[in-house]
Amino acid sequence: MLIIDCYDDFIEALLRAGFSMSGGNAEGVYSAIPVSWGDPPGTGGRIRWHTGDPDTDPWEWRLRVLNERDDVAYAKMFFRKGGYITREWYPYFLSARRAIPGGGSIMDFDEEYGSGALSHYAKRIYSVVNARGAVPLDGIKTLGGFGRQEKSKFDSALVELQMRLYITICGELRKMSKDGKEYGWPTTMLCTSESFWGAAVFDEAAKIPPEAAYESIKERILELNSHADPNKIDRFISG
Repeated sequence: MLIIDCYDDFIEALLRAGFSMSGGNAEGVYSAIPVSWGDPPGTGGRIRWHTGDPDTDPWEWRLRVLNERDDVAYAKMFFRKGGYITREWYPYFLSARRAIPGGGSIMDFDEEYGSGALSHYAKRIYSVVNARGAVPLDGIKTLGGFGRQEKSKFDSALVELQMRLYITICGELRKMSKDGKEYGWPTTMLCTSESFWGAAVFDEAAKIPPEAAYESIKERILELNSHADPNKIDRFISG
């Protein structure tokens, strides 16, 4: 097993695996990151959470991956928590989660919304992102007409869309002062998965029968963690 001691180690392990939870807690499935939020200092070698060091702080790796690579997606894709999927494996998850029964095509948002599987709040968010490309989180709230009383509905729908692989995180944006200096906390940028990956990934996914996609992911999980719980494997794959 590769020892993860820095960002480059993590990338090597992630590309080998194809997917990973974003925290040290693997949820009983798999994480390439060796330490969890609550581990004491000294655990996991050089790795330290929330130091701001881009080489040894896994929290920084989320954006570093998105800024430096075009073959890894990061979003809340597993157990409603953050995770990574590589370009190689994204078509398999697309097929497992969004393929029309029988295979041959990937369900689009309107089809799934029309079936009642997606909420009206998800539609409001998706409509904004789909129409405008990459949109900052606060911009989605404003353009979607979300009020303070709808915060919990907004947050839930935002995760719902990430879990169904309709939208994904594509970076961060910071406000700029009049003299061109950044200030304040950065805000998350989101875009559609189609915009993030391009059509080829979806064409590949359509050629993979959903049952075959499911079994391929399951087989890889068991290669990575032979003791993974079957129920958690199912939730990890199906979303």
